Order: sequence, then structure tokens, then C-alpha cells
Amino acid sequence: MSDPNGVGDGAEAAARAVAAIWRIDSAKIVATLTRLTGDFALAEDLAQDALAEALQQWPDAGVPANPAAWLTAVAKRRAIDGWRRRERYDERIATLAHDLEREQEEASDAAPWDPDAIDDDLLRLIFIACHPVLSREAQVALTLRVVGGLTSEQIGRAFLVPVATVQQRIVRAKKTLGAAHVPFELPPREEQPARLAAVLGVLYLIFNEAHTASSGEDWLRPDLGREAARLTRIVAGLLPREPEVHGLLALMELTAARFPARTDANGDPVLLAEQDRTRWDRSAIARGRAALTRVDALGRGRGGYALQASIAECHAVAASVDDTDWERIVLLYEALGQLTPSPVIELNRAAAVAMATGPASALHIIDRLVEDGALRGYHLLPATRGELLLRLGRDAEARDEFAAAARLSGNDRERALLQQKARS
Repeated sequence: MSDPNGVGDGAEAAARAVAAIWRIDSAKIVATLTRLTGDFALAEDLAQDALAEALQQWPDAGVPANPAAWLTAVAKRRAIDGWRRRERYDERIATLAHDLEREQEEASDAAPWDPDAIDDDLLRLIFIACHPVLSREAQVALTLRVVGGLTSEQIGRAFLVPVATVQQRIVRAKKTLGAAHVPFELPPREEQPARLAAVLGVLYLIFNEAHTASSGEDWLRPDLGREAARLTRIVAGLLPREPEVHGLLALMELTAARFPARTDANGDPVLLAEQDRTRWDRSAIARGRAALTRVDALGRGRGGYALQASIAECHAVAASVDDTDWERIVLLYEALGQLTPSPVIELNRAAAVAMATGPASALHIIDRLVEDGALRGYHLLPATRGELLLRLGRDAEARDEFAAAARLSGNDRERALLQQKARS
């Protein structure tokens, strides 16, 4: 119930404003503070302190015209106070104080927060969050926390990981960055391609978890998919001449376009052949195809992400499964396999071959993968083999494959689907 005197309403409105501003501008604020303090962990602590001060002041004073600038100024003031207490009067304090005075003057008018003013800082922050000294789990958690603005609770829900585990990963990541004396700067030019590949790999991993959850009750996690796409758009805006960034964004848009039709009213999986294509998001398809056009305009060819996006485009433009250009999809998988060889790509190629030329030729590919053993324990290998055997009329063998796939699946919805196939 709201406070009859309106105090409760003011606090609630301030809390909502703080949450929204942190969600939108936290990465820019932390990036600015990291550049000025030279300490990544300190920068986030200062930002959190500024949030706490906003929750105290804004219910009475109201939300300022430039809330992100207000938070940044408060955080800088906290930094100055901290250094002053430690008697560190140096050039850094003078510089910060000068910046603070200038920004306070600018904040007095109604000019909006300028996101372009700290683009370089934000790009540095993204590279730091995905620094190679961190484990992949730490990179994901730190990216979602400091670049995405998600709370530890939100990250834990997204990946079905205890909140304490998420917090430990973030704390450990900050300590690792500090111990390694990672500077707040862009990597040297010769290291940038490899480092960018790590950034895109983290974003791709986040989106994959959204597309098919590795565990839990939900088959899809659309909110996580939207977050991955949002972060990828940020990177695309910061690095507009990097084709693979646009390729990854195209892949996310074209794949997420099918999300509305991938589950039924109960949340159970709806496979591609049964999906109502009128429910596909045509705006997302248009954005994905536009991103592919930007890849081609750069004139450096389509890389791995863009090739995957090309496959997703084939599905997106087809009126039905039967109308899909399966021959082109097979060729695209072959090109992808040449560029980035992987048994998972070969498994997907086999599924496309089954649609293009029939299940018998595809089964030969699958059987080679089984013999190779690289996908042992991967539930989609027996699941795909089961589908091919079913089409060939080898029902008993298909039943065994579906049952094996169900045992390997970590997702409750997918496991139920596979068990149903085994029974039927």
C-alpha cells in the first residue's frame, strides 16, 4: 500500500527511475569512472554508491534532468573524497575536480545525456569484460553485469545458477583483472581481431543459451536473447566496419524472429515444421537482413556468423518447410564447415542434407559422427539420428535413439518432447 502522505510513492518512483537509468546507462557510467580512476572494481563500487545516494535524495528532490550525468558526478565526488582521505592530492584529483565542475554546469540545463561522448570508454569496458585472463563463465557474468546492467539475481535466473555463484564469479573476475594489472585501454591493433572474437564469442554464447536453454523448465529465454542482441548492437555501433559484428547481429535477429512461434501456450517446444510462420517477427527479419546487407557492403566476404545468418535467412524467407531452399542451406553449411570446422556444423549439415536429398545419405554423415565420438554425450546427435531412422521406417532403432537423447538432455521441456517421441 502507498504512503498516504505520498512519501512511499516518491520512493517507489525514484527506485523505478534508478533501475531504468542503471539499466540503460550503467555501462557508460562505469566506463567513464574506470577511465578516470584506473580501477575497474573501484569504478563499479563508486557507481553503486551513487545509486544508493540517488535512492536517498531523489524521492524528495526529484529525478534530475540528466540523471546519468548526476550519478557520474556523485561517483566522481566520492572518488575525490576517498583520495583526499588517503592524502593523495595529485594531478588526478585536480583533473577530476575540474571535470566535475564543468559537468555540474552542463547538468544544470536540460540537455540530454550524450551517449556518443564516451563511446571509446564503453568499447574499452566491453574488451575488459571479455579479457582473455578471465574464464568464459566469468566473461559472461561480467559482461552481463557491467555492460548489460543486469543484477546478479537476473544473471542467476537466466543461467539457472545460484546468485552466490554469480556474485563469486564477478568478484573473482574483478580481482583477477586487478591482479593482472589489466589497463583500461583498447588492446593493441595486432591483438584486436582475436580479442574481438572473444567478445563476439561471449555474446554468441549468451544468445545460444536464450535460444535453447541448457537446463531448467523453460525451453526458451527470450529476455536473455534480447539482451544479447542489445549488447551486440552496441558493439556494432562502436565498430561499424567489422563485418562479423554485423553478421552476429544478423544471426541473432533472424533467429530470434522465430521465438514467438517456437513454443505453444503451455511453453512446450514447437518444432520448425509445425510452427505458425505468421507469428514470426517480420521486423526482426527485416533488421537481420539489413545487417547482412551491411556485411556485404563492407566487401570483405561473409564470415562464420554471417554464414549462419545466411542459413537463418533461408528459413526466414521461406513460406514453409517444403518451400525452403535446402540445397542452398547445404552449400552454406559446407562453406561454414570449411571456414570453422566443427562436428556440430557437420551434424546440422546432415539435417539439411536429409531435407535436400533424403534421410539415407544424411544417415551416413551421422554414423561417421557417431564413430568419431566427438559428439559423445551431445543429445542432438541421437535425436537427429532418431529422426532419420524414423523417416526410413526403422522404428525400433529410432525409439532407442530418442530415449538416449532424452537421457542426455538437460532441459525439462526438450526431455519431455524426446520421451514422447520415444513412446510414440
